[in-house]
Amino acid sequence: MEPKPWVVAHTRPRCEKKLKQHCDREGVEATLPLVPSAHRYRGKVVVFEKPLFPGYVFLRLTRDQRRSVLASDYVANLLDVFDQELFERQLQEILFALQAGCEVRLAPKIGKGTRVIIKSGPLRGLEGWVEERYGPNIVLLRLDFIGQAAAVKLDVCELEPA
Repeated sequence: MEPKPWVVAHTRPRCEKKLKQHCDREGVEATLPLVPSAHRYRGKVVVFEKPLFPGYVFLRLTRDQRRSVLASDYVANLLDVFDQELFERQLQEILFALQAGCEVRLAPKIGKGTRVIIKSGPLRGLEGWVEERYGPNIVLLRLDFIGQAAAVKLDVCELEPA
């Protein structure tokens, strides 16, 4: 039997679920970690599932299946995984946390020296630089204005790289 190594599919924008459905129809083993997301529409709260890793679906496939997946309109590129064991272990840990009901969210690559834009709260729209990071959630943000600096502690989820 032909081996089925892990491959990461980089999808076209907003095509993760469509690729997963395509793979299910074609008999391709596909993993798409999803997290709940709640939005308020006209006073109603609607909860739906969105990809934990936007733009990526994790596949195990043969050479023939690879051609089938590439032929779909949902894939921009296939990325080969070089350390199969490490990848599988890390993916299983994330899936285990999701199945255990833990709150799992994407941790943005925001570290010391990163220029960021504040995307929510009273400081929304301001730009700053990450001065220091404390744990997974809190950053000390330096906001330069009129030649001065002020330090503000913000949750990482309120920031996006500039």
